[in-house]
Amino acid sequence: MVAGGADGRDPAAALALPVQLLLGVAYPVLAHLAGTRGGMWPALALADLVLLMLVLPLLHRRWWALGLLAVSLALLAALAGTLWLDLLLLAPPVLFTGWLAWLFGRSLLRGRTPLVTRIVSALYAQSGWPLPEGLPAYARRLTLGWALLLAGLTLANAALAVCAVPGGVLYALGREPWIAVPQHAWSWFANLLNYGMVGGFMVAEFQYRKRRFPQRPYRNGLDFARRLAALGPHFWRDLLR
Repeated sequence: MVAGGADGRDPAAALALPVQLLLGVAYPVLAHLAGTRGGMWPALALADLVLLMLVLPLLHRRWWALGLLAVSLALLAALAGTLWLDLLLLAPPVLFTGWLAWLFGRSLLRGRTPLVTRIVSALYAQSGWPLPEGLPAYARRLTLGWALLLAGLTLANAALAVCAVPGGVLYALGREPWIAVPQHAWSWFANLLNYGMVGGFMVAEFQYRKRRFPQRPYRNGLDFARRLAALGPHFWRDLLR
C-alpha cells in the first residue's frame, strides 16, 4: 500500500501520470509498426496498452494487477504472430474515439454541463477570473464540434477495420471486402492520422480562441497545458464519470 504524502496527495497517482503519458505516446508508434511490419510488434503494442491501463494499480502494489499483467503478457507471447493479435489491434482506435465521442456527446444532454464548459469554468475559477461574455455558448458549440469529429473518426476507423486486407474483420471471416483497404493504409489512418487530425483541430481551435477571447488566465499553449494538469486527478476523474 502506498501511503499518501504530507499534503494528502497520492504519490503513486503523481508518478502514474507521466508514465501513462509516455506509454500513451508510444502506443500509436508501436501499433503502426505492428500494422505495417507484423512479427512481434503487435504483441509489443498490446503489451504497452495493458501496461497503460494497469500503471496506477501496479504502483499501488495491487497483487491482482501484477497477476493480470503476468497473464496478459503470457497470452500475448503465446499469440504472437497469429491473426488474433491483428484483430485485437483493430479495436483500440474504434473504442478510444468512440468513448471520447460518447463523453462529449453525453455532456450535451439536458441536465448536464457540456464537457468543454466544465473545463474552461474550472480554468477561470482556478485563477479567480469571471467567464467572458459569450464563452459558455462557445464552449457548448465546441463540445458539439468535438463530439462530431470524434464520432466521424470512430465510423471511419470501424469501416477501415472491417475492410483491411490482410488482418481486417471480413478478411478474418474469409469474406472479400467490398472495398479492400491495404493493411498499411489502415495503420496510417487509425494509428497516426487519427491523432494528427485531433491535434490539428485542437491547435486550430486554440489559435482561434486566443483571438476570440483575448482575456484569458493562461499565456500560451504550454501554460494552458500546465494549468490543465494543475486541476488535478480528482477533477479529471469526476469529469470522465
